[in-house]
Amino acid sequence: MSAQTVATVEGTPVAVEEVDAAEARLRAGPHAAALPARGTSEGRQLRRWLTQLLVTDRVVAAEVTARGLSVRGAPAEAELLPDVTARLEIGSVAAAALADPRARALFADVTATVRVGDREVADYHARNPLRFAALRPDRDGWRAPSCAGPPLEQVRSAITEHLCAAARRRAFRLWLDERRAALVELAPGYEHPGDPRQPDNTHRH
Repeated sequence: MSAQTVATVEGTPVAVEEVDAAEARLRAGPHAAALPARGTSEGRQLRRWLTQLLVTDRVVAAEVTARGLSVRGAPAEAELLPDVTARLEIGSVAAAALADPRARALFADVTATVRVGDREVADYHARNPLRFAALRPDRDGWRAPSCAGPPLEQVRSAITEHLCAAARRRAFRLWLDERRAALVELAPGYEHPGDPRQPDNTHRH
């Protein structure tokens, strides 16, 4: 791997200039003030993260082509990542990738067979009886959480949808991790930001 290559994806190089360009776009954007300074440990971690975005985009493109997928009918980003919790569950790189309709079409294909069973739904309801309880009006006219949990049959579909969405995000994240491990080789200095072997992955207080 040459000094100007940050990674290869199926043997195809990703040039350092691509990371430079991605970083330049960020530093020219509205959140530039929040970015770490160049040359610092945090700045190097930012470049590692940008490298992950670039190689993930290549992996997604290769898989979409191999599977013959179309973006037509791909789910909306808000459908797959409805809130901050969902983005945290799937991880920042996968969440960023899902801004691309190709990645969302791939998500739908990879997770098409993911299901949750009746026992999982019942167990979730037993642990979280008020999770899907309807709000009730209080004496001041505000809507307050219910004190009594609804019966399982009343909220079964909502719980099933909730658990299925979380299971699909988990399945896609694990699948994507496996495909990157199989297809991507990273150059020294551009390791995954979370790799404990690289010197900038240190926990500080």
